[in-house]
Amino acid sequence: MPVGIQNAIRNHGGGHFNHSLFWQIMSPKGGGEPRGPVGDEINKVFGSFDAFQDQFNTAAKTVFGSGWAWLVVDRNGKLRIVATPNQDSPLLQGLEPIMGLDVWEHAYYLKYQNKRPDYINAWWHVINWEQVEQNLDALGI
Repeated sequence: MPVGIQNAIRNHGGGHFNHSLFWQIMSPKGGGEPRGPVGDEINKVFGSFDAFQDQFNTAAKTVFGSGWAWLVVDRNGKLRIVATPNQDSPLLQGLEPIMGLDVWEHAYYLKYQNKRPDYINAWWHVINWEQVEQNLDALGI
């Protein structure tokens, strides 16, 4: 891409991609622990769902300013947790996101004001694990 439009593409394209994934992985009937292959893979890589959740929460809470926490698949097919600033996508790092949490203030301010940890904890009750599973399946993992 031409240098003059790289930031616009990252900001606007990343924002579209990130939010599109974000809205798909939430459901009013979501939450709980994942079952099936995604749950098995989380337990295998992180030791337990609780350990995974703690690591993911830490990534989300420690984003400086605005950004995202992600569950991604790396080039070796292994699950990893990463964080990105602003609208940067894990795709820019060669990672395939299967779950992402928007930690921009606009995502939580009206309900949680500046209490990002409360928003993060509440978000676990709306995760659509079936969609996360489909996102993993689409990668052939």
